[in-house]
Amino acid sequence: MTAKSNTGWLKVVGLGPGDDALITPEVSTALNEATDVVGYVPYVERVSPRPGLVRHGSDNREEIRRAEQALRLAAEGQRVVVVSSGDPGVFAMAAALFEALEAGEPEWRELDIQVLPGISAMLAASARLGAPLGHDFCCINLSDNLKPWALVERRLRLAAEADFAMAFYNPRSRARPEGFVRALEVLREACGAERPIMFARAVSTPEEQLRVTTLGEAAAEMADMRTLVMVGSSQTRLIPRNTVGVPWVYTPRSVLEPVSGACSGTDAGAEP
Repeated sequence: MTAKSNTGWLKVVGLGPGDDALITPEVSTALNEATDVVGYVPYVERVSPRPGLVRHGSDNREEIRRAEQALRLAAEGQRVVVVSSGDPGVFAMAAALFEALEAGEPEWRELDIQVLPGISAMLAASARLGAPLGHDFCCINLSDNLKPWALVERRLRLAAEADFAMAFYNPRSRARPEGFVRALEVLREACGAERPIMFARAVSTPEEQLRVTTLGEAAAEMADMRTLVMVGSSQTRLIPRNTVGVPWVYTPRSVLEPVSGACSGTDAGAEP
């Protein structure tokens, strides 16, 4: 199969966390020019149907097959957009696309391929809460579908030891509810019960819920697969609001001497 790089192209894009207002103009242009949209069914359905556009939805955990389909379509001369939620380079389709490209047809390497960034759930959640990722932070996927749980736990301990603020994707699913229980145990051991933890569910959608509490008060049931979880560093601070709602949370830009009570948090519940 010969790649028609002069006519076909492939763009891997991020649709942001949920609200269409958070889709970048660059991504909107790519969607308007596309002949084919490829992705996980819920994400493909976020793209409005129109004449001349074919939507190819597939199930979860079919990332490589989905990437191969997109590469074949682009090689045939189609203008293909592969959609992810958030940012395509953060636990999403960009890495799967390049994995398929590396193992696939040599001609695919001649295709016009671009990755267009999007607003990740991590950044959207951080913005809604203030600036909990305002200093050094790390991001960990708590799913052990593609890596052993022992590695997840080791990374949790090392991140806590390095005193990073932490953001966690895929904390808890019906198929593996026990993982987040263990993650909370590890974090309590490493960080202490008073360290603030934040739960941001379905940010930027009508189902959005925000909760700020402490590791000591946190329960695994507070998270699901639509929840982005963040844990502060030893420097992270809370500022109560004068009105109803969760407190502002921020991590100072410079590392300060530990301040008594700086990491204590109050469970403000879910925002109405």
